[in-house]
Amino acid sequence: MALEITQYLLSAQSPDAKVRTEAETILRQFQEQNLPGFLLSLSVELSNDGKPTESRRLAGIVLKNSLDAKETERKEQLLQQWVAIDLSFKSQIKASLLNTLSSSVREASHTASQVVAKIASIEIPRKEWLELVPSLLANMTQPDRPPSLKQATLETLGYVCEEISHEDLVQDEVNAVLTAVVQGMNVSELNPEVRLAATKALYNALDFARTNFDNEMERNYIMKVICDAALAKEIEIRQAAFECLVSIASTYYEVLEPYMQRIFELTSNAVRGDEDAVALQAVEFWSSICDEELEMQDYEVPQSGDSSPPHSQFIQKALPTLVPLLLETLLKQDEDQDQDDGIWNLAMAGGTCLGLVARTVGDAVVTLVMPFVETNISKTDWRSREAATYAFGSILEGPSIEKLSPMVNAGLEFLLNAMSDVNSHVKDTTAWTLSRIFELLHSPATGFSVITPANLQRILGVLLESIKDAPHVAEKVCGAIYFLAQGYEDAGPSSSLLTPYLTDILNSLITTAERTDGGDSKLSSSAYDTLNEVVRCTNLSETSQIIAKLLPAIMSKLEQTLSLQIVSSDDREKQGDLQASLCGVLQVIIQKLSSADETKPIILQVADQIMLLFLNVFACRSSTVHEEAMLAFGALAYATGPGFEKYMQEFYKYLEMGLHNFEEYQVCAISVGVVGDICRALDDKVLPYCDGIMTHLLKDLSSSELHRSVKPPIFSCFGDIALAIGEHFDKYIAYALPMMQSASEVCAQMDYSDEEMIDYGNQLRRSIFEAYSGILQGFKNSKVELMLPHAPHLLQFIELVAKDEQRDEGVTKAAVAVLGDLADALGSNIKTLFENCKFCTLLLRECLQSDDEQLKETATWAQGMIGRAFSASG
Repeated sequence: MALEITQYLLSAQSPDAKVRTEAETILRQFQEQNLPGFLLSLSVELSNDGKPTESRRLAGIVLKNSLDAKETERKEQLLQQWVAIDLSFKSQIKASLLNTLSSSVREASHTASQVVAKIASIEIPRKEWLELVPSLLANMTQPDRPPSLKQATLETLGYVCEEISHEDLVQDEVNAVLTAVVQGMNVSELNPEVRLAATKALYNALDFARTNFDNEMERNYIMKVICDAALAKEIEIRQAAFECLVSIASTYYEVLEPYMQRIFELTSNAVRGDEDAVALQAVEFWSSICDEELEMQDYEVPQSGDSSPPHSQFIQKALPTLVPLLLETLLKQDEDQDQDDGIWNLAMAGGTCLGLVARTVGDAVVTLVMPFVETNISKTDWRSREAATYAFGSILEGPSIEKLSPMVNAGLEFLLNAMSDVNSHVKDTTAWTLSRIFELLHSPATGFSVITPANLQRILGVLLESIKDAPHVAEKVCGAIYFLAQGYEDAGPSSSLLTPYLTDILNSLITTAERTDGGDSKLSSSAYDTLNEVVRCTNLSETSQIIAKLLPAIMSKLEQTLSLQIVSSDDREKQGDLQASLCGVLQVIIQKLSSADETKPIILQVADQIMLLFLNVFACRSSTVHEEAMLAFGALAYATGPGFEKYMQEFYKYLEMGLHNFEEYQVCAISVGVVGDICRALDDKVLPYCDGIMTHLLKDLSSSELHRSVKPPIFSCFGDIALAIGEHFDKYIAYALPMMQSASEVCAQMDYSDEEMIDYGNQLRRSIFEAYSGILQGFKNSKVELMLPHAPHLLQFIELVAKDEQRDEGVTKAAVAVLGDLADALGSNIKTLFENCKFCTLLLRECLQSDDEQLKETATWAQGMIGRAFSASG
C-alpha cells in the first residue's frame, strides 16, 4: 500500500535542521519497517504530475539509491532486498515508473529512465521483466506517442544497455532496440530532443551491435545515420555522434576501412570549424585509432615470412593530411591553460594525439612536423612559438634515436634560450619539452645521451635559474631536473658528472619546495619528488658527505612542522602534506646511506632522533602522512637491523593502527609491507609481537570491507613472519593454512578473461607460493612434519598454475621455488607424492629452457632438491 509521503519529502529538504531531521527519521523508519510500501510510495510520488517537483525529485533520488550503490557489498545487499520483495509490489512499482516516462515534467521522466534501468540491471540477467524491452519499443512504434515519451523511452533504452550485458538480450531484441534507436537518430526525425536521446542511446548500445556490424548492409546503414548526425545543426547531437565514432574506433576497428574517407572529412571539418566540444571528440577519434594500432603492434607478431603489419595502417595512410590538421590545433591555445590543471582544450588534445601518432608511425612523423617547428619557433606571436615547441616535444617518443638526435642536438641550445622567453606559456612548454628530452634521450648507461660534459653546466645553469620562475614553469623545471638526474642512475663513471652541481641542485629544490607563491599548485611536492630522485641516483661514494649534511637539515624541517599553528582544517592538511613530503625525503636518504657499509653508521648515529621524530609525526594522526611515515619506518628498520628492537614497543601501536585501517587501504598495504621489513630486521626478536600481528593479518584476510589489493601482500607477509620465527610459527598453522588453501581455490575459479583480474590473479598466486616457501623454510630444521598433510594440496595448486598459460614469470618463479622448498624441507617423506607428479617434470623443463637466467637457476636448484629427496629415501 502506497502512503502519502509528499510532506515528509518536502520537509526533508527544509532549511530548518529540526524539521529536516524529523522528516528524515520518519522516512527512514518507514523504509526499515515496510520497504515494499516505501518503494511503492516513492514510485507513486515520482509518477504523479500533480505533486511538487521538489518532492518528486527527492523521491527519484531515494528510489535510485535504494536499488544501487557504488560499493560492491552494499550493491549486493540492495539487489537481494529487491529480489525478496513480493511480486505484486514490484509490478506496481515498475508500472508506476513506466507510466512516469510519459510525464510532462522532464526531470521526472529522466529520473524514471534511470530507475527503470537499475531494476532492469537486477531483473533482466535473472530472466525477469521480459516485457520491459517490448513495452519500451511499443512507445517508439505507435504513431500517436508524443515526442517527450519517445525521448524518455530512448533515454531508458540507452541506460538499460549501459546497465546490462549484451548477452542478456536475444538477437531479435537487440535488432529491435537498434532499429528503434537508429530510426530516432534519422534526419527524418524532426524533434531534436528525440534525435539527441537516440544518438546517446546508440552510444550505450554499440556493444550489443556486434552481429549487426558483421552484416555489411546493416553496418552501412548504422554508419550513415551516425555520419549524418555528425552534421546535425544542434551541437549536442554532433558531439554525441562523434562520441559514437570514438567508441566504434575501438570496438569495430577491423570494419572501418570503407568509411575512413568520410570520417576523415567529418573530423577535419569539425576540428577546423566546429565548437570545441565537437572538435575535441573529432581529435579523440584519431587518438582512439592510434591506441588500437599501438595495441596491435604490441601484441600481434606477424607470422614468419609475413611482413605485413597486423592492422589497416589508418594512421600511416592518413599521415600527410592528419599531421597538418593536428598541427593547426596546437595554435588554438587558451590564455590561462598553464594555470589550471583540470583544463583540457583543443591544443592539448591535438598535442596528445600527435604524440600517439609519433608512437604509431615512428620516423615518418618527423619530416612532417619539423617544417612547422622551424617556421613557427621564432615568430613574434607567442602562440606560434609555443605551438612549435609543443609539436617538437610531442614527437620525441616513437621515432628512432638516429632520426631524433641530430634534430635535438641542433635544437637544444635554442630551447635553453627559450627558457627566458617573454611569454610564460612558451617557458612552460619549453620546460616540459626539455623534461621529455631528458626522459627519452638521456641514458648514459646505454651509451647515448644528449647531455655531455660540455653542455651540462649550461643546462643546469638555465634550469636552476628557471626554477625561480612562475610556479607552473618551476613545476615543469622540477620535472626536467628529475629526468636529468634519473639518467645518471647506474651510469657508472658518467654519474660523476652531476657531483660538482649536487649542492646547488639540492639547495635550489629545497628553496623551491618552501615557496609560498605556489598557491594550490603541486610545486612543493614536485620539488621534493625531484629532490628524492636526485639523492637516489647520485654516486654515493662521491656524494655521501653532501647527503649526510642534508639529513639533519630535513630532520630539522620535519621537527618544525610539529609546532606549526593549526587553526583550520586547511592548516592541518598543509601540515600533513609537508610532513608526508619530508618523511619521503628521509626515507630516501636512509635507504641511500644504509646501502653501503661505509655510510650506514651515519644513519645509526641519529636513528634514535629519527625514530622520535617519526613517532611524533604519527601522533599528529594525519592519514596523508601515515603512508610516507610507514615507508620511512620500514627503511629505518632495514638500516638498523636487530637494533630496531628497542623501538618496537613504541612503534607497535602505530603499526596496529595501520594494519586495521580498512578505510585508507593503501596505508594498510604499506603497514603489511613494513611487517616484512621488521621481520627481516629483527628475525626471532619479532616473536613477542607476532600474536598481535597475526591476529590483525587474519582479520584483514577475513574482512569483506578491505580492498582486495591488500590481500596478496598479507600472504607474502605470512612467509616473512615464518622465516623470522621459524618453528614458533607452528601455533599459527591452523589459522594461516586454511586461509591460503581457500585463496588458492579462489584463484582456480577466477575469471581470467579480464586483464585486471589476470593481474590480480597473478599477484595472489605468487603471494600464496611465497607464504608456503617462507613456512617450509622456517620449519625446515624442526617441526617439518606439520607441513606433510598440506603437501598434496600445495602440489595440486602448483599443477593448476602450471597448466595456466597466462601466468607471468613472477608466478612461475615462485611456483618452482616452492617446489624446491617442498622437496628440501620434507625430503624423503614426499617421494610418493613426487612419483605421480608428471607436471613437475614439464614445468621444470619449461623453466630450464627459459631465457630468464634467474628462472633457470631456480629450476636447476629445485630439480636438485627433488633429486636429493629421492636419493635420500634410498
